Amino acid sequence: MRALIARLAPHGRVLFVVDQPATIGALPLAVARDSGVEVGYLPGLAMRRIADLHTGESKTDARDAAVIAQAARSMPHALRALREDDEHTSELSMLSGFDQDLAEQINQVSNRIRGLLTQIHPALERALGPSLQHPAVLDLLQRYPSPASLKAAGKARIAARLRKKAPRMAEKLADGIWQALSEQTVIVTGTASAAMVLPRLAQQLTLLREQRSEVAAQVEASLGNHHLADVLLSLPGVGFRTAACFITETAGKDFPTAAHLAAYAGLAPVSRRSGTSIRGEHPSRRGNKRLKRALYLAAFSALKDPVSRAYYDRKRSERKSHKQALMALARRRCDVLFAMTRDHALYTPIGTSAA
Repeated sequence: MRALIARLAPHGRVLFVVDQPATIGALPLAVARDSGVEVGYLPGLAMRRIADLHTGESKTDARDAAVIAQAARSMPHALRALREDDEHTSELSMLSGFDQDLAEQINQVSNRIRGLLTQIHPALERALGPSLQHPAVLDLLQRYPSPASLKAAGKARIAARLRKKAPRMAEKLADGIWQALSEQTVIVTGTASAAMVLPRLAQQLTLLREQRSEVAAQVEASLGNHHLADVLLSLPGVGFRTAACFITETAGKDFPTAAHLAAYAGLAPVSRRSGTSIRGEHPSRRGNKRLKRALYLAAFSALKDPVSRAYYDRKRSERKSHKQALMALARRRCDVLFAMTRDHALYTPIGTSAA
């Protein structure tokens, strides 16, 4: 990389462009910046569409590099500015990404456990499923992993086991389990094998939940060191995970207006019109899906806030569905977030003034 930059430098200004700045492009970008070279970012979707304009259907690294270079030379408007992340943002991005990976693994293991329970004893799955991720239920499955072992233990022993980690819900949950065990009189093929797998899955899920709790504490601590932490957390419905997602997904990117940020997040509606027969606006299927999901869930959490609730109710009165109203609220809150981060100002509800 350094040898290549040295060879190009005598020929004029050098521009280094990547389409994946956060993964395989991280080291080349660091070398380019250290050498004083200007860097840029070509979004992956734009890169693929530009590649379709070139002849041939091959997909090789050499062809992709040629497409990126040609786009940088002939279509500079397609490039995005790429600022260097500070140490806090880089650390937060790493931790937040790992937290998201753990969340996905937790969902996979939970679905696997519920699938096995549904296969061997549907009534037992209905009793345990809603509380599956509770430590008491996971501990119970590790100790009594089959319907037969639960029956042999008896209702009193099940309640005593649950009471160690769930004193308030132990009796009610034990009643539900015992009632479920009485609703099935046959043994489904594969129950013995499931009894070997379930305790291991329960142990794995327990470990994943403990790991995510530890990582969440680190994410929250790392977020506290970022200059935008207090600004983002002041908006109702935004927790430390949403704030971390917003920071990491928008790091190094410039948004001239709130509309640009909304389009990047996939919250801006898409107009579709053709003559007089096709008219209307539809939700965008593009944008940063992780940021879109975070802002959508934050809007749902913000329904307890009077200002957000009033806006949601107004959209519902306009005959919009629950999802449409929430998406509209997320879009409006995206504008608020843009203004807050641009001015570095805490959230101030409508009708009040900052002290």
